[in-house]
Amino acid sequence: MPNLFNLVAIVLVSRYLLVLLHRMFREVGAGRMRIKGFHTEWAEPTYKLLRFLVLALSLVAIYPYLPGSASPAFEKITVFLGILLSLGSSSVVSNIVSGFVLTYMRALQPGDRVKIGEAFGDVIEKTMLVTKVKTIKNEVVSIPNSLLLNSQIVNYSTLAAGEGLILYVTLTIGYDVPWPRVHEALLEAAQRTPRLLADPKPFVLQRALKDFNVAYELNVYTREANQGVNILSDLTQRIQDTFEEAGIEILSPMYNTIRQSNAGDTLEQGGKRQG
Repeated sequence: MPNLFNLVAIVLVSRYLLVLLHRMFREVGAGRMRIKGFHTEWAEPTYKLLRFLVLALSLVAIYPYLPGSASPAFEKITVFLGILLSLGSSSVVSNIVSGFVLTYMRALQPGDRVKIGEAFGDVIEKTMLVTKVKTIKNEVVSIPNSLLLNSQIVNYSTLAAGEGLILYVTLTIGYDVPWPRVHEALLEAAQRTPRLLADPKPFVLQRALKDFNVAYELNVYTREANQGVNILSDLTQRIQDTFEEAGIEILSPMYNTIRQSNAGDTLEQGGKRQG
């Protein structure tokens, strides 16, 4: 009877403690209760972690009061199950721990546009074991959290809603075109492109003075990080239009040299025929 009383007491205390934790973190997750320095997305994983700890401690406390817990057979079975669990769940535990670490790092959230290794796309699901990324080609890449923790994560959505994400296009123009004309054409293309921000303003950088041309970089701001590829495509089209209107050719030095050489050969052949 004393053992039974202790078992009931431990179960009741554990149950009401879990109910209290569930209600508290439910309020935190909904934003109705605030804890300084504690983000709302941490509520669910923190509750799961504390629930696991409470259940584990409860099992440890209950174990001595179970009938036959002191018998050699029961102890051997417990040790055998513990060895199987430790050998078979090492990778699972590693992924779970990595999942908690990534959650508290706030490295990525579902819906974010990210680049992880060769995977580039949107996070569609984040669990304690794996993180799934849907690429721009509609491929779903499942990345174990332990591998994710040791990889470089580029998140394009973290600052997009506030400061804006910077997209850029690089192109080279020959020295025969004055740089103010190039800047004007690039900025005009940015103004014509939809889904770009007028403030902060787009800007142009001259990245290098090469042997035959100048490398220009047009930088623009957007808050639609998930549409970055489409926005860059639209921007490139507008650049082609504005440069054509301005009479600026986007040609490689090699092509321009070949064209001039062919033009010279044509004139020479025409002169010979006339002679």
